[in-house]
Amino acid sequence: MTSTPVRTPVTAAMLRGAVDVETTADGLVPHRLPGWVRERHEDPQLLMAESQPSGVRVVFGTTSTALTLVTRRTRVGYAGTPDRPDGAYDLLVDGVRTARAHSSGGRQLVIDLRDGSRTVVDGEPGPVVFPALPPGDKEVEVWLPHTETTELLELHTDAPVRPAAPDPRPVWVHHGSSLSHGTNAEGPTETWPALAAAAAGLSLVNLGFGGSALLDPFTARTMAAAPADLLSVKVGINLVNTDLMRLRAFGPAVHGFLDTLRDAHPTTPLLVVTPLYCPLHEDTPGPGAVDPASYTTGRVRFLATGDPAEVAAGKLTLTVVRTALAAVVAVRRDPHLHLVDGLGLYGPADHDADPLPDGLHLSAAGHHTVAGRFADAVRDLSSGGPRP
Repeated sequence: MTSTPVRTPVTAAMLRGAVDVETTADGLVPHRLPGWVRERHEDPQLLMAESQPSGVRVVFGTTSTALTLVTRRTRVGYAGTPDRPDGAYDLLVDGVRTARAHSSGGRQLVIDLRDGSRTVVDGEPGPVVFPALPPGDKEVEVWLPHTETTELLELHTDAPVRPAAPDPRPVWVHHGSSLSHGTNAEGPTETWPALAAAAAGLSLVNLGFGGSALLDPFTARTMAAAPADLLSVKVGINLVNTDLMRLRAFGPAVHGFLDTLRDAHPTTPLLVVTPLYCPLHEDTPGPGAVDPASYTTGRVRFLATGDPAEVAAGKLTLTVVRTALAAVVAVRRDPHLHLVDGLGLYGPADHDADPLPDGLHLSAAGHHTVAGRFADAVRDLSSGGPRP
């Protein structure tokens, strides 16, 4: 082992779970949508969400017994509420999580949910330090914060790094909303997709985008272009709480999304996941909104502003979406297409025991509940047992 610190630039070859990489003056930024999408679509919510590296990890081999990852984060805060916790970095050694560290410094993006305004305050890079790695040669993964856009600058180690061994696990490409992105998860390996992937022995590509699971054709094309041994699409809550489309448009949009996936992956197992239980929107359409009264409490809560009577005119609710998705899956007669009932992942009884803390998102414990049940469904599917 050398006593001289080894400084290694982070490269695209070190990343898993990213779709694209943006080169900056100082390093690189992992992205979960390709550059052509980011150039064409300037929705700030989408661009913020896809740049937050949920499921992305830096992987390499080394004999080093210490590690520092230098990054420049963009931390998100909401006006009128307490600062969110610093983003977590999870260290896995030979596949086992051994430590968690937190980010510091960087930029601050402040969003005012009342008027949509955004303010950015610049900041300097900060170190993420893991001071005690086990001795010997090992495979290292650093899972990046699922809630912070992260510019990766360099690694500092006390021994050289080498390319990681190939990951032999099947690749799972998943698309969903903020629940899949990881809102309220305690760390990047504790989002429900990350937990489910670990339990089911899968290598995750997480295309869960907070506020942006909207059946966008570019997301379908991104999934179609990705190598995949398992595909899944969890759809519903964002379409309801944005009040984006009516029932007449919903069915064809789902078929079109699935058609794009099937053109590229004709026999890959494909799971369509219906919405988890959310009392706000079970029978009340969107749009959703922030409850104004919650600003005085310092904790954001959400509410539904639609009228249940509007369902007859084609407005979507979660109940309507579940029925429509079941009809889509049934009519396609695709032996490799399977419906996963979201109420079986998190249903009314689960909500009674562990309510959605802000009325919309899972608790940290809820991520573990959903992950375990989804992993069971995947194992049943792969073993030829009951379908999800």
